[in-house]
Amino acid sequence: MQKKFLSLFVIIIFMISKKVCYSQTAYFVDGFHGGVWGHYPNGYTSFIVDQLDKHPQWDINLEIEPETWDREVMQDEGAYLKLKNLLQTQPSNGRVEYVNPAYAQSYTFNVSGESNIRQFAYGIKKLRAHFPDIQFNTYSSEEPCFTSALPQILKSFGFKYASLKNPNTCWGGYTRAFGGELVNWIGPDGTSILTVPRYEIESLKGNSTWETIANENSPKFIQSAFNYGIKSPVGMCLQDAGWKFGPWLKKDYYKPTKYVTWTNYFENIADHSKATDWKFSQEDVQVSLVWGAQVLQKLAQEVRVSENKIIQAEKIAVMKFLENGSEFPVNAFDQAWRTLLLSQHHDCWIVPYNGKPGDTWADKVKSWTSVTNQISDSVIYDEADNTGLSDKAFKIYNTTLNDREEWISVAIPKGWETSKVAVVNENDDLLSSQIIIGAGNNNHKLLFKAEVKAGGYNIFYLKNVKRADFAEAKIQRLANGDFLMETDLYKLIVDGKNGGIIKHLIAKKLQNKEFVDQLSDKGFNALQGYFYNKGGYRSTKNSTVQIDVVENGPARISLSVKGKIAGEPFQQMITLNQGQERIDLQLNIDWKTNEGIGAYKEKNYQDTAYRKAFYNDKYKLLAMFPLNLKGQKVFKNAPYDVTESKLKNTFFSSWDSIKNNIILNWVDVVDENSEYGCALYTDHTTSYTHGENFPLGLTIQYSGKGLWGRNYSINGATEIHYSLIPHKGDWREAELWKKGELINEPLLAVPAGNKESASPQSFFSSDKKGWVLSSSILDGNDLLLRIFNAEGDDTKGSLKLGFQFSGAQLEELNGEIKQTLGIDRKLPNNEIAISIPKFAFRTIRFLNVKP
Repeated sequence: MQKKFLSLFVIIIFMISKKVCYSQTAYFVDGFHGGVWGHYPNGYTSFIVDQLDKHPQWDINLEIEPETWDREVMQDEGAYLKLKNLLQTQPSNGRVEYVNPAYAQSYTFNVSGESNIRQFAYGIKKLRAHFPDIQFNTYSSEEPCFTSALPQILKSFGFKYASLKNPNTCWGGYTRAFGGELVNWIGPDGTSILTVPRYEIESLKGNSTWETIANENSPKFIQSAFNYGIKSPVGMCLQDAGWKFGPWLKKDYYKPTKYVTWTNYFENIADHSKATDWKFSQEDVQVSLVWGAQVLQKLAQEVRVSENKIIQAEKIAVMKFLENGSEFPVNAFDQAWRTLLLSQHHDCWIVPYNGKPGDTWADKVKSWTSVTNQISDSVIYDEADNTGLSDKAFKIYNTTLNDREEWISVAIPKGWETSKVAVVNENDDLLSSQIIIGAGNNNHKLLFKAEVKAGGYNIFYLKNVKRADFAEAKIQRLANGDFLMETDLYKLIVDGKNGGIIKHLIAKKLQNKEFVDQLSDKGFNALQGYFYNKGGYRSTKNSTVQIDVVENGPARISLSVKGKIAGEPFQQMITLNQGQERIDLQLNIDWKTNEGIGAYKEKNYQDTAYRKAFYNDKYKLLAMFPLNLKGQKVFKNAPYDVTESKLKNTFFSSWDSIKNNIILNWVDVVDENSEYGCALYTDHTTSYTHGENFPLGLTIQYSGKGLWGRNYSINGATEIHYSLIPHKGDWREAELWKKGELINEPLLAVPAGNKESASPQSFFSSDKKGWVLSSSILDGNDLLLRIFNAEGDDTKGSLKLGFQFSGAQLEELNGEIKQTLGIDRKLPNNEIAISIPKFAFRTIRFLNVKP
């Protein structure tokens, strides 16, 4: 009898506890994602407001491309005005909140920090033109549009909160599961923003490769959250605009569940007291696009070129204003940024083939970046070009904060005799130079070493005089058939018999350190990949190649290595410059067929299959770099961040084990004591390889099925530029971020006509080596400089300014004044002192600037 009573007591307690549990309220973030470029059918605004009328307890969150409203105000004005009225209320108690104002919903991790800022700046500006009273409190995205530096960007725009969930669209990735109800998402600069994470208990969903268990508030998910100690669990789905479901939750979801806006959840529901700190790493953004696919590779290159061009164009336009009052072309730059931002749309990167033939996302990127490039070039190269037969002047711009001395080439005027062309500086000093013979009779260039002041320009002149002699870089063919490339910094030996691999890389000024691992069975700079239609692994290491000397000093030396990989012709160009740390490499593979490259041929592709061939980079075509560095550590840059990798290796083959193996600009491998290292730079965002028993590699090519079973094929030649910088110390000591900026923003030569004389100018410079000029623009009569502290632990520094202004202040990205700055006008240059924490940026407004 006692046992029966005990059993009955247990059942009653269980039922009571179950009833108590299910009396607790759960929450759900519903809404819409998309826009006029991605997906937003005609009449859809009417559908949204009609559904809001039909479901008075339904609150929504919007992630709609801002340009959408330009169309909707014309085509669906009544619904547009109703939505406008709803957006005027406070998000904490209103029914509609805008959670991602980015102009084109970029992934954020794959583009520069400055591009991320402009995505928000232009998006917010466009939205406020439609909805003047709109507020932006919480950032959220349906796609994995996350990067580690977002906290400082969001907070500077006035955001208070963020979400790291994307439960219904994880095709391209997801953030690491971490924590409970709330976390303080801490960025690399120390900025913190209160955030709802993907909970520790928020597992990936079975029989799906695009969802977590939080996408529909199932009883199992909510109960797991309660058991974990989350008092007010929240799920999420921002529906694709075009879907006609109305409120998302159907059938067997947890009850009671209440729909909320994100800001309402943060300010009126969530328990802030138990928020834990999360020092979020870039490797907590776990993403997997079809890296190595030719279509993705090309559009990433196009975006990178435009990103760099427009930033330099803006800086040069500012310099021209400061020099002579030239107009800063605001409208032209707005147009150029618009097309660049659209080319960064996440759909360009994850569904590049979508669209009609000739108008796919990849086609759009080519067209959009072309507009950006044309506008940028028109700003840069608008100097007079009065060709003469005596002297010809070139203005060389330096758009960074540090003085530079680098090799640069300029076109030799038609009719000039190449044997009698030299270059002099403003003091008529003869400079080191070399003729570069081009195709045809009138395409020759002169390569010379230019010294250019920070944030300014120098003037140089071509003359009909004998060139100066100087210490030579040279190439020698050795008795065994190898080729020795030698500069003042390196001895590099290219194997003449085994695939043209780099046999030795000796850094002469780093105690003759050998950087090639002599024990590795991989060839340094060899190509290696798994060609599944041709029997497996193929490598260029042991193949027959033709090696030719292309340039043989005295300033620059280049070797051409031609051969075949799996029967397909390739050419590698290896280039060194006297006095230059960077070793430049260019690869061209002239594909004749659509080779299958990857782990295996995917015959029966299924969306729900966790394993997919395109995940595993080990089998893709790679450029290999086995380094002679013991106990290797890996560092990689990200937007406004550098991360030390914690990965044992970069490889994964399943959707539930995705890793962040992305190279944005550079990856650096150092030895266990950080005594020596070697950095790899690339001309586009892609993936890299590395592991305990696998060398550093750059992903070159994948060909096969990718997302949604689409065939990511090879169509034409592949051309990639990459560089190596062997160095002493870690990435900070080697100033790798700064050297990356030198690649992104090369010295630019602009024909300046026949100018008798001109003095070098420096408009802005810094005493801090680790400070980077992220951007420079004019805003009316004011000049805005944005400075990023990439490398320095010492946060204090100064800016020297070669122009007049009435005052200076630090301001947030939303225009809020942060601090009025003191100016030391007693010094030769106007000088201001500021403090910038490591990995932080600061925007400085100089008031009433005069040329």
